Amino acid sequence: MPQNNLRRDRLGEIARRAMIQRGLEPEFPPAALAELRAITAPSDEHGPTILDLRELLWCSIDNDDSRDLDQLSVAEQLDGGRVKIRIAIADVDALVRAGSAIDKHAQTNTTSVYTAAGIFPMLPEPLSTNLTSLGQDVDRLAVVIDFTVDAAGNVVDSGVNRARVRNRAKLAYDATAAWLDGKGPLQAPAQRVPGLDEQLRLQDKVAQLMKELRHKEGALTLETLEARPVFEGEDLVDMRAESKNRAKDLIEDFMIAANGVVARLLEKKRVPFMRRVLRTPERWDKIVALAHEVGAHLPGSPDAKALEEVLCRVRRERPERFADFSLSVVKLLGRGEYAMQGPGEDISGHFGLAVREYTHSTAPNRRYPDLVTQRALKAALADARPPYDRGQMMELAQKCTRQEDAANKVERQVSKSAAALLLVDRVHERFDGIVTGAGDKGTWARISHPVVEGKIVRGFEDLDVGDKVKLELIHADVDRGFIDFARV
Repeated sequence: MPQNNLRRDRLGEIARRAMIQRGLEPEFPPAALAELRAITAPSDEHGPTILDLRELLWCSIDNDDSRDLDQLSVAEQLDGGRVKIRIAIADVDALVRAGSAIDKHAQTNTTSVYTAAGIFPMLPEPLSTNLTSLGQDVDRLAVVIDFTVDAAGNVVDSGVNRARVRNRAKLAYDATAAWLDGKGPLQAPAQRVPGLDEQLRLQDKVAQLMKELRHKEGALTLETLEARPVFEGEDLVDMRAESKNRAKDLIEDFMIAANGVVARLLEKKRVPFMRRVLRTPERWDKIVALAHEVGAHLPGSPDAKALEEVLCRVRRERPERFADFSLSVVKLLGRGEYAMQGPGEDISGHFGLAVREYTHSTAPNRRYPDLVTQRALKAALADARPPYDRGQMMELAQKCTRQEDAANKVERQVSKSAAALLLVDRVHERFDGIVTGAGDKGTWARISHPVVEGKIVRGFEDLDVGDKVKLELIHADVDRGFIDFARV
């Protein structure tokens, strides 16, 4: 295929068209850009309730190319084997006021859209990657969530404060994980900060304890293969799978704990907020059948602890099957959604995380629910009137669920267009696949080279999620993102 057909700009055009078709705005409106021109510096808000925590050894751990840094972390060893973890969350609300033109655009999309063509940010980049980003060696305003973890991994105390912070080292997931595993050097930004290596070891130790405890209580050990585009210059050359690692787990465990702290505080303050829930799976019978295929037993009714035991067993005893088995479970569990929780109300928890109190609060630069939660949290800290009433919060929860689903579909569509670019000259080749979706809208399968899903348009009648299948590529449509397989 000619190289000029593999260009990033072609995927960009496809991404913009897909966003518009699904009710998302790929460009910022003139009113938002006019507001942006008036914001020339980070927030310089001061006050007796804003702590100065800039001297702590904060660091960020994110993707290699991330510039919209939402959170920092730092650990402090206490007596009795306890450790205090502090999580600094970018105070986006300090510059993005509710009801502003920038806020209205963010409320329209509700999320940054991460496509193979590039990122369509929820907030203008001068904000999300600079003025509200917790970048290295700059002072920024933050909401700091702290929790104390005992020697068994239990959270025994917590608090929330506003503070000024400074990121001492911008670190990347893969390199940090390699160092923690003894397979690579400590990154240069961390080497330049005395004591940061011990900091990271302590954070990792606490995260491992918390993770172990959560999984004992039924949190699921799930792993999915996410495909990231690989470019050489502006030319797409591959779609490669990314998987979890120790550094990603560290941040995930801290974010889950921080979100729990926020949810409990808002509940205590009787402030309505958005909960994130993954309800009890409806297709439990198929999960039971999948477990049986790998020699494991599950009870007839949904049981997170039992499912976690099976996942761990498959990962330990049949590692070559784990990724596919885990992906099938993820598909059958279904998608999470946002729900409004009012004072004194009790709604279902998060089945996959084994937690009841859960909200999204740790990524306000890239997720609107987190920005909404941040506003509610800051109001609660100031004992002020909640910024959203029950009706507004319920409407926002429904919209965020709907638009996040639209964004996910756009991301998948552009990913398929990218894969179609790579596969269009491979029609009639055969691939090994696994069925990842089966329903009224069709049957879908994933192949691994490149990592992509396509529709099985012939021979799908008796297939279900988790089935292994031999496939022949019969059609690839780049502009529509269609990849069609026939069962061999």
